[in-house]
Amino acid sequence: MMKSSRITPEFQKKTFGNFVQEGRPHTVVEAYNAAYNCVRDLDDQGIPNSSIALLGRPGCGKTHLLMAVSNNLLAKGIQVLYFPFVEGFNEIKANLDTLEQRIHQMQQADVLYIDDLFKGREKATDFVIEQMFAIINYRYLERKPILISSEKTIAGLCEIDEGIGSRINEMCRNYKVVLQGGIELNYRLQ
Repeated sequence: MMKSSRITPEFQKKTFGNFVQEGRPHTVVEAYNAAYNCVRDLDDQGIPNSSIALLGRPGCGKTHLLMAVSNNLLAKGIQVLYFPFVEGFNEIKANLDTLEQRIHQMQQADVLYIDDLFKGREKATDFVIEQMFAIINYRYLERKPILISSEKTIAGLCEIDEGIGSRINEMCRNYKVVLQGGIELNYRLQ
């Protein structure tokens, strides 16, 4: 399951236990609590009842926390598929023959983790928006959970595509944290 998740060995080390909360801003602790509680909110098959979105500043720990969620679920035998947005679309564009298969995998995974949604170009291409809508809309209609990290807020996601942003907002209503503030949130700079 770990191999099919596409989670790297380095990211397999990300846990709730090694996430530093001490001395961090309140919003970072709020993100930790949301991620931790998301893992505890499981249905009778062990799949999260709700999706989660951690949005905002880079370097706040969004990826670490959602990796901790993913690793925890994988340890419970729940299928998680990790999709790093920029690298994932670069792979798809390099081999368009795999497009349908990759989109289908992202639609069908028990839990899908999209990391750094809409990172990269100043303006997302129509192709990328269309594919992301197909993934998000399918999961929305089928009530399949997603884990989303993005530097965009819900308003920023809606500027790219309101259908995507509003579905993510509704899916992540119970577990959505926007990490706002200045450079002090970026633990990599401390």
